[in-house]
Amino acid sequence: MEPPSGTALTVIMVCLTVATGVLDAVSFLALGHVFTATQTGNLLFLGFGIARQGDLSVVTTVVSLGAFALGAAFGARVESSLAARRRQWFPVALATEAALLAAAAVTAWEPGTARDLTLGQRCAVVGLMAVAMGIRNVTAMRVSVPDLTTTVETRAMTALVSGSVLGRDRKLGYGTHAVPRRLMSVGSMFAGGLLGAWLIGLGTRPSLVLLLVAVSVAATALLVPGLAHRQNGEE
Repeated sequence: MEPPSGTALTVIMVCLTVATGVLDAVSFLALGHVFTATQTGNLLFLGFGIARQGDLSVVTTVVSLGAFALGAAFGARVESSLAARRRQWFPVALATEAALLAAAAVTAWEPGTARDLTLGQRCAVVGLMAVAMGIRNVTAMRVSVPDLTTTVETRAMTALVSGSVLGRDRKLGYGTHAVPRRLMSVGSMFAGGLLGAWLIGLGTRPSLVLLLVAVSVAATALLVPGLAHRQNGEE
């Protein structure tokens, strides 16, 4: 069964983009200057770390990159297999992501702050989060909502400006109704990062923030079958 479409799917992808911003805020601000979703940044961090500049951890960056690749491979196999059997691959992917994030929250649980975590614990948390984000990227690519990859905003920002009255590039959407969607994409990532940083700044335990995101993604997974069934019924 295919996932919901139209406005319902757009709203889901916007919410997942917010979740991405929160997750990367946690990983970068609380787990040692590493991303778990924005792997472009990690590739740069790895180069900086190898060059011994910026006091960046090569270990956690390598863990994140490797775990992300593992998640992408796992997600592709599972989701394509379920789709071939006409099973509901979209909610399964979201539920798996939520479970991994919940496991990361449990692993990150510490009476003190995230700085009290050992290197092994930080690597485990980062690894679980990155696997979840690898799966998420496969999921986002499979549903293929324009401008809403949920983890990368460079293309959406470029398209937003180029397809607006500033760029006036018709090949990039000028004169269409794509601007609101692109604004939501860029704005939701910013909002997620702001929310995550705000929660961390308040002294909220990273494990609680991770758990909050896990619960929200799990709730989305539970809602998806009903939305898809309703749309199919209307058709």
